[in-house]
Amino acid sequence: MLFNQLGLLAELLRAVQSQGYEKATPVQHKAIPLILEGRDILAGAQTGTGKTAGFTLPLLQRLQANTKGPRRVRALILTPTRELAAQVHESVRNYGRYLNFRSMEIYGGVSSRPQISKLRKGVDIIVATPGRLLDHLQQRNVDLSGIEILVLDEADRMLDMGFIRDIRKIVNELPKERQSLMFSATFSNDIKRLANDFLVDPQEIQVAQRNTTAERVEQFVYPVDKRRKRELLSELIGRENWQQVLVFTRTKHGANRLAEQLSDDGIQSVAIHGNKSQGARTKALAAFKAGRVRVLVATDIAARGLDIDKLPHVVNFEMPHVPEDYIHRIGRTARAGREGQAVSLVCIDEKKLLKDIESLLNTHIEKIVMPGYEVDPRIKAEPIVQGRQQRSKRPSGGGNKAWRGKPTSRSGKRGGNANSRGGKANARGAQRKQSSGGRRRAS
Repeated sequence: MLFNQLGLLAELLRAVQSQGYEKATPVQHKAIPLILEGRDILAGAQTGTGKTAGFTLPLLQRLQANTKGPRRVRALILTPTRELAAQVHESVRNYGRYLNFRSMEIYGGVSSRPQISKLRKGVDIIVATPGRLLDHLQQRNVDLSGIEILVLDEADRMLDMGFIRDIRKIVNELPKERQSLMFSATFSNDIKRLANDFLVDPQEIQVAQRNTTAERVEQFVYPVDKRRKRELLSELIGRENWQQVLVFTRTKHGANRLAEQLSDDGIQSVAIHGNKSQGARTKALAAFKAGRVRVLVATDIAARGLDIDKLPHVVNFEMPHVPEDYIHRIGRTARAGREGQAVSLVCIDEKKLLKDIESLLNTHIEKIVMPGYEVDPRIKAEPIVQGRQQRSKRPSGGGNKAWRGKPTSRSGKRGGNANSRGGKANARGAQRKQSSGGRRRAS
């Protein structure tokens, strides 16, 4: 369906056209008319399918219907990360460029003074992360009593037990009579029940089967010993001539270390995670998008909402503890109907994590054994340390039997130029102590 068939204002259609869009995606087609009617919705759609425009366009139109009275905060969009808040706010500005609305982003990691100044001048729309918004509420810098529309973006993580207390505090500051919208790529049954606490007679929208990945993402698993993961990653990047790769690790320390090791291998890399300043994170992301950096190593903070145009490759250097996070990670590629590839480097410790992911997706991910990187059957599974927790008594994996895959030729389709920069760097890296890419210190 075309956007001009959805009942949108001429100003919004003009803005959509300036962004190069004509046809609405399935989630936009289903969500926009319901939001324009004033309905609460619970929408599940694969990442990269246009969820942000799906709520931003009708939100702007509903606010435009009544612009009388003094300027006040009328719409609140909550996101789990600073990066997502910045990107959603950019969409609000782009789609609302021909309307007379003021909007702002609120998140931590930067000075609060410019935020306070903007709040005092008056805004209509706030895009925020919960922590910094609560700070402003406690300091009485912002009044949310006039909110007409609440949006929870990436709602599964926003309503995760780690966020629910902050969300409830914020919702308590909102008027009872409001429209509430929840968007996310994944919804567990528990999260759905929890979401019902914030919605009134919600209309559920499910564009694709729950907990699925984008159809155009090719998924592969490379079984490999933990200590050789970095070596294999360097070889894959060099031999396959990957020019833009988003790599996920579980910890901030692991992200920093891997970025340093890849750079030592001659592959320009940078890390992004919660301990980095907002300025450093913005600079790193900009360099990656511009092609000045070949590899961006990230923790799961970057999995939610990062929009990197035409990103071809995502690598799970370490498998996520939460199966749903796998969907968000690989959802950074194959966006807007494009194709992409997701590669997971899985050691024996992570077999249980992989099994949980395959169970969630109800599919079997193809395994490929890279010659020269076959797993050592003598290595036994060890527990995976989560953050600073002590090791548990029960291992996460199992024995090494049946840990097989389809061999791949070094000179075949998945091969490349062995003399590429990354290939040469890999040869140098192999001469290092093998422990350099192995044991991890939790952080």
